[in-house]
Amino acid sequence: MNILLVTMSMQIGGAETHVLELAKGLKRLGYTVYVMSNGGDYVQELEANQIEHIKAPMHNRKIGNMLKSYRILKQTIKEKQISVVHAHARIPAMIAGYACKVTRTPFVTTAHGVYKVNPVLKLLTSWGERTIAVSEDVKEYVIKEYGIKEENVSVTVNGIDMNKFQKGTDYARLEAEFSQEKEKKKIVHVSRLDKETSMVAHSLISLAENLEGIQVVIAGGGNEFDALNAEAQEVNAKLGAQRVIMAGPRTDINQFAALADIFVGVSRAALEAMASEKPVILAGNQGYLGIFDESILDKALETNFCCRGFELPSSEKIERDLKKLLNGSEQSLAEMGKYNRETVKKYYSLERMIGDAVKMYESV
Repeated sequence: MNILLVTMSMQIGGAETHVLELAKGLKRLGYTVYVMSNGGDYVQELEANQIEHIKAPMHNRKIGNMLKSYRILKQTIKEKQISVVHAHARIPAMIAGYACKVTRTPFVTTAHGVYKVNPVLKLLTSWGERTIAVSEDVKEYVIKEYGIKEENVSVTVNGIDMNKFQKGTDYARLEAEFSQEKEKKKIVHVSRLDKETSMVAHSLISLAENLEGIQVVIAGGGNEFDALNAEAQEVNAKLGAQRVIMAGPRTDINQFAALADIFVGVSRAALEAMASEKPVILAGNQGYLGIFDESILDKALETNFCCRGFELPSSEKIERDLKKLLNGSEQSLAEMGKYNRETVKKYYSLERMIGDAVKMYESV
């Protein structure tokens, strides 16, 4: 079976990492896998795993780019004898919907989150013959907003590579690259830094100035990076120390997870930190659940650790929970880390994510 995964880009991000790990997992199972996108940082890792990347400008709604992507996709389906096309974002899904109809190719999608809905977008959105959602609330959303039949929607997880993300991962290269204040506790945040996703990053930069004993490390890129970097440099200049490190877009996220004493964030990045046995504060632009432990497990699982529908974060809430963790004993923090890794192992295995996709392919 020849599988073509299509997405907007392979830049740093949760959906992109999902595509990367899915492609690698399918290849390990013996499938022939191709990835089509506008390119990005993860293309190198795809190619290192002998997975061909095909460039197509699927990253925006410009008519010229969509027509070009349509032509490239249609040609690829024929030349590579694609068995199933699997789309991972709305623009690629819309293009794939037309291309697969013309070529009579089975077409499926993954719903990675909830998006703005209006009559035009609803008309243009294509969900394929089967859809797989990354959480129960996303499944409910696509059924309610798009009228997809419930029997055509299943649920998967963002599978985490437990070998890549684990306690003891060597992060010496990061220490050499950045000016580290070794006595400071490292508060790490990993996210796409766009205007709509950078609320927590702004809060952490302000807290770096007000909270004693911490150094904030932020990894990620986006249209808000320059503004955040300016804030960070202002704090560093005021304190006369490298209290905030802006690392930019990275592919070595496992090292950042290992570096963390405490991780603040949501979704896949939070799960990767949990797999690395780190205490985690769940905070993102869609909501705030606070310190992760057994008491909020069900709420976290319902939203794929994205906190959708819960109270929004604030600097005050983050500071409160950071202080709780910073004042905790080493033993209690270590126990929290072990529980976090076991949670990821139980609910977010890479094997389940890959198996769920294979079942969907076979069904069409």
